[in-house]
Amino acid sequence: METQEKPVYVTPTSEKSRTVALLLCLFLGPLGAHQFYVGKMGWGLAYLFTFGFIGLGWVISTISILLGSFTDNVGSPLRMW
Repeated sequence: METQEKPVYVTPTSEKSRTVALLLCLFLGPLGAHQFYVGKMGWGLAYLFTFGFIGLGWVISTISILLGSFTDNVGSPLRMW
């Protein structure tokens, strides 16, 4: 009798750190530093020219990083703290 191996699913994570992204977001968030850090150049420029979407985008990004749903430019979640 053969045993079937269960498939192993691996979620690729980014090489970027959540800690660094959070610190950049907290201190330079309205300038888009956290977006540039993860490789999202378009979003970084949008934050830079709109001052973090007048603060609303900055708050949303901070919450997103804290909850772990913030991703890099290829959609991979940032590695743990």
